[in-house]
Amino acid sequence: MRRITWIAAIVISLAVVLAGCGSKDAGSVVKQLDHVISKLESYQSTGTMTLNTGQEPQVYQVEVWFQDPHYYRISLTNDKKDITQIVLRNDEGVFVLTPHLNKSFRFQSDWPENQGQVYLYQSLVQSIMMDGDRQFTTEENNYVFDVMANYQNASLSRQKIWLDKKDYAPRHVEVLDANAKVMVVVDFNQFQFGKKFDKDSFDMQRNMTSWNVQSLPTAAQPNDGKTNAGTGEKAADGKASSTSAPGSKSTDGKSSDADGKQTGANAANGGTNGTKSTDGKTPEASGKPAGASPAAGHTDTSGGKTTGASDKPASGSVQGGTKVGANEVSFGVIEPTYLPKGVTKQDVSEVTLGDNKGIMLRYSGAYNYTLQEFQPKEQEMLGPEGSWVDLGYTVGVMTGTEKKTLVWTYDGIQYRLSSGDLAQPEMVKIAQSVQDGIGK
Repeated sequence: MRRITWIAAIVISLAVVLAGCGSKDAGSVVKQLDHVISKLESYQSTGTMTLNTGQEPQVYQVEVWFQDPHYYRISLTNDKKDITQIVLRNDEGVFVLTPHLNKSFRFQSDWPENQGQVYLYQSLVQSIMMDGDRQFTTEENNYVFDVMANYQNASLSRQKIWLDKKDYAPRHVEVLDANAKVMVVVDFNQFQFGKKFDKDSFDMQRNMTSWNVQSLPTAAQPNDGKTNAGTGEKAADGKASSTSAPGSKSTDGKSSDADGKQTGANAANGGTNGTKSTDGKTPEASGKPAGASPAAGHTDTSGGKTTGASDKPASGSVQGGTKVGANEVSFGVIEPTYLPKGVTKQDVSEVTLGDNKGIMLRYSGAYNYTLQEFQPKEQEMLGPEGSWVDLGYTVGVMTGTEKKTLVWTYDGIQYRLSSGDLAQPEMVKIAQSVQDGIGK
């Protein structure tokens, strides 16, 4: 009888110990996260990001590289529009690269310090640790945190973060607005701590010349002939996989497209010649209106012609439903799909920024603002007075106080949104809606 009692006591004690080891509360998980971050040296992640900020969801393939202390490489690819943009930070600064157009823009910024990004592990962990009112649950193999969203966009109020129980790697993120509507979703399909990178993995020139391979070779990626499901690259023969943009060249010098023709924005003849503005400020609009009609380039139903500075079609692609003269710019006008309530488009004019010719869309009503679009040829650097702004599909810089200007680049086009009465959240919404007009 006494032996049975001892056996029962031992079994109960073991059950209590095992139960205690198998469950963790929010405090213990946060403590472990603090330990992981303090020891973090490098990681690589791949996944998809869905933005629900426009008229229709925009899906991007996201790949993040991080190397301590401050080296970052973020690749954002829109497969539907065949556009890849890379945000790179190294010892020389922060760059936004559009490799398939051979364009790069340098920014003076400490990004991503104190500026959260939903696809960065450090940003997710920081938001968990900073929220003293965090909510915590468990779901099968994941810890789930519901915390305040620590992002510049004021419309994003909360986020739910799923972390793997084994190693605290991120698995899924949902960012919600004040109405509990999911605005951003990130699904991580691969996350590797302690990734070994080559010495030049964060070099600007290497990333510009190796853009047709979604993941550049690293020391931890042997040529075993297998396809990496997370990155879409094949190492067997060194050739880029089918995810390479049409008309690009793989590492063996062969065209990744069957006929080697240029497609998309790269067929726009490389843009207009010009140099950067020396002070980074937008000069006053100069030149004549782009057409007799305020909406230059729209079809005249009475005569069947397209209005504009020239009756001849503009070279390059036409986007956003508007054209400008073929002799002035070589890209189609891209119009934002979001307009603040009480605002209408007034006209489209030709403008000059330095030696770069472009167009300006003017809006008035409840708010007054302009959107200028250029296709600069040279690498441009923006001054340190600007603040970094996350637009989801790319990044921008906000300058000015009384009159603000939001500057960003995407697919080789530089946009400058200026207003004296628009609040920053509204400017961000307008900038985000530009992506809906790209490629249409």
